[in-house]
Amino acid sequence: MNQLNLLCIIFILFGHGLIHARPADFGYGGGYDKPADGFLSFDFYDKSCPNLGRIVGWGVWSAFKNDTRIAASLLRLHFHDCFVDGCEGSVLLDDTKDFKGEKNAFPNRNSARGFEIIDSIKADVEKSCPSVVSCVDILAIAAREAVVLSGGPFWPVALGRLDGLTASEKSANEQLPSPFEPLANITSKFVAKGLDAKDMVVLSGAHTIGFAQCFTFKRRLFNFKGSGKADPSLDTPFLSNLQSSCPNSDASNSKLVPLDAQTLTRFDNSYYKNIVHNSGLLESDTALITDPKTAAMVKAYSADPYLFAKDFAASMMKLGKIGVLTGQAGQVRKKCGLLN
Repeated sequence: MNQLNLLCIIFILFGHGLIHARPADFGYGGGYDKPADGFLSFDFYDKSCPNLGRIVGWGVWSAFKNDTRIAASLLRLHFHDCFVDGCEGSVLLDDTKDFKGEKNAFPNRNSARGFEIIDSIKADVEKSCPSVVSCVDILAIAAREAVVLSGGPFWPVALGRLDGLTASEKSANEQLPSPFEPLANITSKFVAKGLDAKDMVVLSGAHTIGFAQCFTFKRRLFNFKGSGKADPSLDTPFLSNLQSSCPNSDASNSKLVPLDAQTLTRFDNSYYKNIVHNSGLLESDTALITDPKTAAMVKAYSADPYLFAKDFAASMMKLGKIGVLTGQAGQVRKKCGLLN
């Protein structure tokens, strides 16, 4: 039985209530029925939209079985949403006459994807419980489901966020970490969001799935730091393969290369093993091994997949609480790309 068929069976069992998983089963104790941070709660939609989990889970699985790459895309959408002015669904908004949204910001342009999946799930949720569930909550659940379907850890998603009323291309350009930035700058951006260096190292592990465009790392292959030569830290066979995949011409800039070629579609700790063996794709990946504190974490996660899974789940829970809107601060959008 292949992995996808097994995941299908597991999903069906979950969807029909034959398997039930509560946060306590994953080491999160007695917080399941209590508010999270006084605003969000794990049972927020239990009465108003009891089938929410099944609808979102089915939507993600349907997309995943046709395109395993969508898992990384949905996870990245959630990260890019929360990192720019908080988890309020701003990344989903189209441009309006009043603002330029985030879809065309440099970190998202021609790379952020999965919007149509969230729109489709939202339409199904609206049929079941109209004007009840925010787009940002759907995205948060979808990101978790995407990771689980890829073989990664489960984490309970606290719910009750509202969708924001604006978006900002400028904020996305300024706040999102870049693969070209020094490690200190990236760390500072995480700290500004209430996260720490450990969260940065752990959440970077999301690069165990997904792809990067050649332009995001090509200078490492041919003109590292203006030297006219390749990055000397790169493993030689790895460098040779990348140079073949991304020739030194503008025509290759948008070509896709897997972030973790060892286990392309499986969410595991290979990302850290790659870094330890000088096969990290992005400069920001390799930078993690250059600092003693972050290097120690990289080595720990490369050696212990269970430690990585546990810590990734915990950091995703922290990420999902950044800058949430509640009360009168936002709305429940009827369509994710448009304000009501």
